[in-house]
Amino acid sequence: MDATHTGATGPSKAVPFLRTAALVYGAVFVLVGIAGFIPGITTNYDHLEFAGHESHAELLGIFQVSILHNIVHLLFGVVGLAVARKATASAAYLVGGGFVYLLLWVYGLAVGHGSDANFVPLNTADNWLHLALALTMLALGFAGYRALRGPVGGQYPA
Repeated sequence: MDATHTGATGPSKAVPFLRTAALVYGAVFVLVGIAGFIPGITTNYDHLEFAGHESHAELLGIFQVSILHNIVHLLFGVVGLAVARKATASAAYLVGGGFVYLLLWVYGLAVGHGSDANFVPLNTADNWLHLALALTMLALGFAGYRALRGPVGGQYPA
């Protein structure tokens, strides 16, 4: 049973909100990771490389992917599914993931698409998706933390 912040209004509504958000993000990342290995969903599948900008495979014909990129999506998704059992772990996943994607956005802008440093690989569509993920994950995670504290500054649930 997940511990919840209780007060005059009862259990915090943040608990199911955070758990659902982590579950949804986790499930989407798992699906994206799997889709990256499916020819047809991933165009130029015959050009899928382990890592690096030489991989010309694109998920949905838009987002540049590699084997490493797909594995990272799968692992990140599995973590999201695993942490969805606890509200505080879900909030940490969302905030931590938001900062990771913010760093990936900056990294993608800094290294450029043809650079040898672009080992992930990343293209313009990936960069903007990473920014959107960063902003939404950070907003949901911080809003969840705030809701867990409650109006009286209570402690986070275990």
